[in-house]
Amino acid sequence: MKKLKTEPPVARRFRLSHFLLVIGLLYLVFISFKFPRFLGIATTLSGDESNIGLDGTVGVDGEGVDFSKASLASVYKDTFHRKLEDNQHLEAPLMPKTEPLEEVNNVTGPIKPIQHKYGRITGKVSIQQNHTNDFSILERMADEAWTLGSKAWEEVDKFGLNETTESSMLEGKPESCPSWISTEGKELLEGDGIMFLPCGLAAGSSITIIGTPHHAHVEYVPQLLKLGGDPTVLVSQFMVELQGLKSVDGEDPPKILHLNPRLKGDWSKRPVIEHNTCYRMQWGTAQRCDGLPSSSDDEMLVDGNLRCDKWLRSDIEDSKETKTSSWFKRFIGREQKPEVTWPFPFVEGRLFILTLRAGVDGYHINVGGRHLTSFAYRPGFTLEDATGLAVKGDVDIHSTYATSLPTSHPSFSPHRVLEMSEKWKSQPLPKKSVYLFIGVLSATNHFAERMAVRKTWMQSSAVKSSNVVVRFFVALNPRNEVNAVLKKEAAYFGDIVILPFMDRYELVVLKTIAICEFGAVNLTASYVMKCDDDTFVRVETVIKQIEGISSKKSLYMGNLNLLHRPLRHGKWAVTYLEWPEEVYPPYANGPGYIISIDIAKYIVAQHESRSLRIFKMEDVSMGMWVEQFNSTVAIVQYSHSWKFCQYGCMEDYFTAHYQSPRQIICLWDKLTQGQAHCCNFR
Repeated sequence: MKKLKTEPPVARRFRLSHFLLVIGLLYLVFISFKFPRFLGIATTLSGDESNIGLDGTVGVDGEGVDFSKASLASVYKDTFHRKLEDNQHLEAPLMPKTEPLEEVNNVTGPIKPIQHKYGRITGKVSIQQNHTNDFSILERMADEAWTLGSKAWEEVDKFGLNETTESSMLEGKPESCPSWISTEGKELLEGDGIMFLPCGLAAGSSITIIGTPHHAHVEYVPQLLKLGGDPTVLVSQFMVELQGLKSVDGEDPPKILHLNPRLKGDWSKRPVIEHNTCYRMQWGTAQRCDGLPSSSDDEMLVDGNLRCDKWLRSDIEDSKETKTSSWFKRFIGREQKPEVTWPFPFVEGRLFILTLRAGVDGYHINVGGRHLTSFAYRPGFTLEDATGLAVKGDVDIHSTYATSLPTSHPSFSPHRVLEMSEKWKSQPLPKKSVYLFIGVLSATNHFAERMAVRKTWMQSSAVKSSNVVVRFFVALNPRNEVNAVLKKEAAYFGDIVILPFMDRYELVVLKTIAICEFGAVNLTASYVMKCDDDTFVRVETVIKQIEGISSKKSLYMGNLNLLHRPLRHGKWAVTYLEWPEEVYPPYANGPGYIISIDIAKYIVAQHESRSLRIFKMEDVSMGMWVEQFNSTVAIVQYSHSWKFCQYGCMEDYFTAHYQSPRQIICLWDKLTQGQAHCCNFR
């Protein structure tokens, strides 16, 4: 047969090269439009000190930007980690093309375009505008908080004159509390499933709960549908929690002990009991008991008890030995000790009696008179903090009984009196200018957090020399006795700025404005830093980072977020009325960031002229204000570092977040030994 002619390999390579060339030209055209935006992002993330704005324009000094391979690698690495950390933000839905509909009095119509409401939110402005006639949702919320706060502050003075509670903190006078409390199921239901423990718990205290779990009900899980399985599951579970006092509205109270029996519905498809803690809405590491006994090592025991006792499991009950080995043992006369295996103690529709006892090393849970699990105390939580018992979920509670309770309130105990030492007092505001002012956001009942800060990084040499000034910013609490104690604490230590409005999570932004005003008006500072009372600050290291930036440039320093989209669903959802844009401006995470004093003065001036846009998320608000300053007043140097830690701590950190009081003291001990190491325990 005659061989067919084929196309020469050279011709095929020639056509392939032309195709690749066309693709390359199209790519160059594409990035030519996108490069300026990428350049701005790269400049921000790499912390380049050239005078360049986010819009890619070069500053007045005419200097360009020299991107090395290392800086570009840093940008890629930071962006990649940011995607992993905040993927839920990046996957938020875009703004719909059609206008959403709003129902008002059963009349449906399109929402009008957003006309941003500006305004200084103070009591004076509220009176001028006849209160809530033309206020936004946030302004009405602030107006209400300001009104309630003014009344609460007046009641604090009356409370201090007529009650003994205010002076009892310093004099150690006990507040009388009952030694036992009993609540029927109906009363517990009327109280939203929460029983108040006025003086918390003490070692030896016990709580008995009598209830009946519900039969399993069907729940729809959309994630299962995506996996191609049945999207419905049978669920029967409930929770028993020891809670602390809620700090502010909008933030859940700390969960000192979370006990979660899961009869059905756990991902393991077996009965499970889970324990955990939650601090500042951040969960710790869960302890799961699934029927297998825990280790009997002394380090794993809690007051001599196993953390997880054994109960009957269908996958292990017949796996101990085969019938052949059992017959052989009987044949040779080896004695067999009978082993008692208990079933899972919670059964749908069957009564249970659960006893929760506070021991020396941890909590112990008994059901039906038999020890079931133990949960070791975790640092940062104390028995006295457990002022509420919450029981919720698929269960009917018949009665609860708490006994051996402490009879005096910990807020007025001798332990707190011992903390009131002269050496922790702050110095008066210096008359000379200071380099850095640090405003710390705190809540009224966060005495332990403030004491931990006073004893640690507020003792750094820069603070003691008055080159750095630190103050706590605290709003008011609905409880008069808590406000009275706060007032006494502020008068004693001299480091608290009390803001006369009722504390709410959405109004944290007002505290941030107050910090800017204090740093710009009450003293002369070159830079202003904002952080939280669960943030540990390496003061000298932060100063070095600031000094690395030219003092001639406006500065915005922290752990920066770029191109983040608002969450439109879930607990932290932001509506289009609150934020109509598709992305947030570049902003630094709230636990710790720095601005130069010119930006702080600009914020104060805009606020006083009622032209400052207010948003409920204070870190986003700061990014918005800095962006406005950058585009209208002067070019800002954005300086980014992951070492301003948002979630916990990392080696060689600048700031560490979500640190309990005990962790803060641990970090200080390590730092004084010359080691910037973390204390990763809860």
